[in-house]
Amino acid sequence: MLSDLLLRHQADFGPVLPVDLSSPDVARLDFTAANPLLTAANLHDTATFDQLVARLLADKNALIGVGGYLEDRVIYRRSPGLFDADPAAPARSLHLGVDVWLRAGTPVLAPLPATVHSLADNEGHGNYGPTVILEHELEGTVFYTLYGHLTRRETALLRPGLVIDKGDTFAEVGPAPENGDWPPHLHFQVLADLQGRTGDFPGVGLVSERETWAALCPDPNLILQSKWL
Repeated sequence: MLSDLLLRHQADFGPVLPVDLSSPDVARLDFTAANPLLTAANLHDTATFDQLVARLLADKNALIGVGGYLEDRVIYRRSPGLFDADPAAPARSLHLGVDVWLRAGTPVLAPLPATVHSLADNEGHGNYGPTVILEHELEGTVFYTLYGHLTRRETALLRPGLVIDKGDTFAEVGPAPENGDWPPHLHFQVLADLQGRTGDFPGVGLVSERETWAALCPDPNLILQSKWL
């Protein structure tokens, strides 16, 4: 399994962001229904959402927030119809990556040698915004990492097939509204199989399909290695 491969190579990964995600300035943020602050918050309004993130961080004396892998979230109510056009379809709320909430303009780094597989500007309120998918290989196994909510300026410089060295900056965390109209953060996701997709991949799945998604999208903290996750 890809998870086992990543575990064996943890010493080989570089940082995805130029910050220590295990420092005391980092805290895990909860965006599930268990967080009472989300109940009355107008998450559709990005400025209000941004203030909520700031409050969550302040309550924990933190500057950077992390979390979200396989979290059953309520925050996707802010973008009804984004994931499923059919209103009768079950709502997708299982988050498949890790979010790192930090300032816009923060560089995004390749954690290991990579080739740009594809990129796209996934526009729309609540979507990824500028998105980059990198292709990697370890022990003959090809896998991918996805980076969402980036800046248009930096991603415009990339092309499929571009080779990126470990540690190279290839993107930046984007501001609202170009990042999909979110408070600034990086969505980082690991993918065993793109299933033929380019420039995009579901970042949210059905809770009932948790095991399937977990196998396809292993824990990103195997690469990030934050003690808070």
